[in-house]
Amino acid sequence: MTGYLRRLSAVSTLAIAGLFFVLAMASAGPAQWKSEWPKTDFSNTSIDLSEIMSGGPPKDGIPSIDNPLFVPLAEATQYAETEPVIGLSINGDARAYPLQILMWHEIVNDTVGGVPVSITFCPLCNAAIVFDRRLDGRTLEFGTTGKLRRSDLVMYDRQTETWWQQFLGQGIAGELNGKVLKTIPSRLESMALFRQRFENAKVLVPSVDSRRRYGANPYAYYDSMPQPFLYRGPMPVGIAPLARVVSFVDGDGKRQAWSLDRLRRDRRVEAPGNIVITWEAGQNSALDSPTISEGMDVGNVVVQIRKNSGYVDVAYGVDFAFAFNAFYPKIEVKN
Repeated sequence: MTGYLRRLSAVSTLAIAGLFFVLAMASAGPAQWKSEWPKTDFSNTSIDLSEIMSGGPPKDGIPSIDNPLFVPLAEATQYAETEPVIGLSINGDARAYPLQILMWHEIVNDTVGGVPVSITFCPLCNAAIVFDRRLDGRTLEFGTTGKLRRSDLVMYDRQTETWWQQFLGQGIAGELNGKVLKTIPSRLESMALFRQRFENAKVLVPSVDSRRRYGANPYAYYDSMPQPFLYRGPMPVGIAPLARVVSFVDGDGKRQAWSLDRLRRDRRVEAPGNIVITWEAGQNSALDSPTISEGMDVGNVVVQIRKNSGYVDVAYGVDFAFAFNAFYPKIEVKN
């Protein structure tokens, strides 16, 4: 009963905070933003700017990690084997980015295998995406605006101060409005599976602010909320808003979406477009228990495309259903 009451209290606190920010920030717009964003041309936009909400912190109030610090995989003993990490390998350079760090920073600007990348995580959407930072002959560096759209992180690049929608990797306001970043395949996986895949890898460790409670989940029991936090759009039909959805673009260039519950049930799915999806147990949710390493088991998903040379990883997301529906409302989720 005590655990249930704690969970109920945490959910209620998030809901009340969300209502407060919706009411407090409803009238904010370009006129109010200009003092903080003098370089951003808000007249050059592809969205309805009234959809933008404050997440609370100011520009860079959630600090990106721009000089990441790593330790060899064998020395990364502070992370539980079931903890979630974003596993990335480019040109033989393998690195793990624990969500217990990204939870507090949301963006890591790094160079992996000679490729400038941004590793991003939006806790409110459970969206873990890796982008190539190169665009039209220049290399961008990303930070957080402190703003949300459809509950998703709005990033900005420090070169032009264009605002970017993390879920889509698309510029939404400013000089680079309409441009799209290249997504790089990565895996949202347990530390144990990352260790199995790589021997000579590196793991991100805290380097910015030791006062942050790494390993703690500031959105305790978010998985249990009946409604998402800081979201005022339509809800999905036929699936709970905070159920997880696995989505990707298949070999025919079509986007597919499968519920995590379906994948958990079937374990292996051969999908259209030469896609194979697998699920296995052993990864904590980062958004359940107040301690990430104690979160419920949501399992590990791998999405690959079958080619003549073998199986190749495909970029995919394991996002909350409301967020997927907000950005891809016409795509049916296979349950």
